[in-house]
Amino acid sequence: MAAAAHEYGARDAYVEQDGTRIGFDEWYRRSRALAAHLRGRGVDTGDVVALMLPSGIDYAVAYAAVALLGAVTTGINTRLGPREVTSILAQAMPTLVIRDTDSDLPEIDGATPVLTRAELNSVTRSDAADFLPEAPGLGAPVTIIFTSGTTGLPKGAWFDGENMAAAADSAGVMSAPLDRRLTSTPFPHAGYMAKLWDQFIWGITLVVSPVPWSAEKMRDILIRERITVAGGVPTQWTKLLDGAQRDSFPDLRLGVVATAPASPELVERTAELIGVPLVVRYAMTEAPSVSGTAIDDPPDVAFRTVGKPQTGMDVRITDDAGAELPAGRVGRVRIRGACVMRGYWNDSKRTSEAFDEDGWFVSGDLGSVTDEGHLMLAGRVGDMYIRGGFKVHPVEVDHVLTEHPGVKEAAVVGYPVPVLGEIGVAFVVPTESSSPPTSVELRRWTADRLADYKSPDHLVIVDALPLTAMNKVDRHRLRALAAATPPPPR
Repeated sequence: MAAAAHEYGARDAYVEQDGTRIGFDEWYRRSRALAAHLRGRGVDTGDVVALMLPSGIDYAVAYAAVALLGAVTTGINTRLGPREVTSILAQAMPTLVIRDTDSDLPEIDGATPVLTRAELNSVTRSDAADFLPEAPGLGAPVTIIFTSGTTGLPKGAWFDGENMAAAADSAGVMSAPLDRRLTSTPFPHAGYMAKLWDQFIWGITLVVSPVPWSAEKMRDILIRERITVAGGVPTQWTKLLDGAQRDSFPDLRLGVVATAPASPELVERTAELIGVPLVVRYAMTEAPSVSGTAIDDPPDVAFRTVGKPQTGMDVRITDDAGAELPAGRVGRVRIRGACVMRGYWNDSKRTSEAFDEDGWFVSGDLGSVTDEGHLMLAGRVGDMYIRGGFKVHPVEVDHVLTEHPGVKEAAVVGYPVPVLGEIGVAFVVPTESSSPPTSVELRRWTADRLADYKSPDHLVIVDALPLTAMNKVDRHRLRALAAATPPPPR
């Protein structure tokens, strides 16, 4: 961080939604001041500090300050509820919580010391010229990143300095010197917490995405802040292209597709209209870098797959017993490499269960590998359902549904019924709310492209798909919605 402050000086490190900004030199100065204060309050090497702050400059200052102490930071997403927050605090056992008291955040145990956001801002104005940062070594823990808790209470994946270096090494086309990145990733997410070194090394500016999102706001910020890398879901890219032309965003060099697959038509149109390639990245809390598509991949590869393993990462597909499966066969995704977590914090049992005897992390994702080596995801282990004895992987059906011109977004879940065991219920956000596609139409569309048993049996039109705190489709809520409004008896 000292090197980055020296090298990049007053160059923007962060820009918030309202235009407030901070340079690398000032980020370092404020972080040192806060670190000196935290040391005075008894925070020591190896202690855990929890952040309950919105994404932005204050969060970044607090994270860097804790790292300078050789302590460990965990971020708590401000969208989480009391039960999830209580679980995270019980597992992390922080020495201190730095929190925003002006927002509607859950209360915490009064026995845990708190530093308020107002106090943080006061402290960072002080001088800490004589503060000496710690040097605990690359193997010391830096951060604990908690899962979204969609399959139970959150688990805390922890990472050390070597993980941070590996994440920077694996960035590939995602990072370039002096990039200006428009980010909508919540800061407690692995996409931020594990990429601290990446920002220091390349001098990357992080510009916080406008909330609520609109195409007009995004166009303005892309131009005004000279953004070079931006991420968005397919519908956002589609709206951004309306009225755009080749020189609309002169600084933009790369687009990243998130949450849902981008159709080949969207990939081609983006490249032709504004001259920007779209790439896909696959990662998870336990491995912030796994795989990704390349700039020169055909558009269909970016739609169907999540690319090939990133530098330093390996992926294999196995059956439940760990035997490797041939190309095209769906199985459990196993990952090994320098970006994989060291384990779950304070949970040796779940850590040992997460890795096989050869050191591969056994993920909860299902997928297959193409003959060319691209990874295709088929969904989560718990999302698969069995219809009439045949396995159905929802993500595969999601992709086909989103190819329909009348479908903006789609997600399929299994619903229990007599005889067949389970059927597929498709939740669809239509392209035009006034003329949504029919169930018969979508069943025919899907059956023309996949096995007939994969066609969804029931259709529910919705305004939007529910998302988790990590902005992923929340299939647990969809299953609950399907149970609350069940399909008619067959």
